[in-house]
Formats: sequence, C-alpha cells, structure tokens
Amino acid sequence: MACSKVISDFEILSADDAGRRRDRSDAEKIRIVEESFRGHRQGSATARRYGLSRSLLTRWRKEYREGLLDGGAPAFMPLQIGSEPALATSTATERPAVEGRVEITLTNGRRLSVSASIETTALSRLLRVLDRP
Repeated sequence: MACSKVISDFEILSADDAGRRRDRSDAEKIRIVEESFRGHRQGSATARRYGLSRSLLTRWRKEYREGLLDGGAPAFMPLQIGSEPALATSTATERPAVEGRVEITLTNGRRLSVSASIETTALSRLLRVLDRP
C-alpha cells in the first residue's frame, strides 16, 4: 500500500520563532526587578512573564542592590564653585572645624543639600533613591 502522506525532513522557522537574546536597557531592568520584589514569590512569576531565566533575574536583582543599574544615560550637571571659606590656623594633629555643604540638583529637578564630609556610599544610596522620576 502506498503512503500518500509526505513527511518533510526540514522545517522552516521564521526569525520571530528563534529564542534570541534581547538587550534590555537599565531602566527596563530596574522596572522588571522592582516588579519582582512586590508580593510573595514574585521572582519566578515575573521571570516567566518577561521570558527570562530565573538566574538572569537573580543577577539583575544583585546588580540592582549593588547600584550597578543606573536607569539612564550619564548626564552632565551644572556646578557652581563659590569662594573658599577662610580656614582657621590649626596644628597638624587636629582637623579644621570647617563644615562645608554641597548642593546637588538632580535631573528630575529635586535638590539635595548634604554635608561635604558625607560618605560616598551613603551619598550614592541617596542619589539612587532620589533621582528616580
């Protein structure tokens, strides 16, 4: 008995069918990571929703916590430098008692005034939170 069914040895796939790598912007990664933090056990569900592997989402979460996702392109900000305050004469063992302040205007229009002696890690955490739209 002859077989009337033709079986093809190959299959044609379109470019949309291929699981290709996507380059996501930092802003998009931040949005996905923040969504994954909402609610109980949202990491796996969020990864499935966006077609990500759980390990990739875990890596993005780590980068988010370490401040490596900046959410936008670097931008230059205007800086004004005032005259230097007069330093009191002091001995070599003690620090001058001058407490300067730095005022920072963020890209979203917010202004931040901090002590000049603020630790850089604390300042970076503040800027990360306050610079969000």
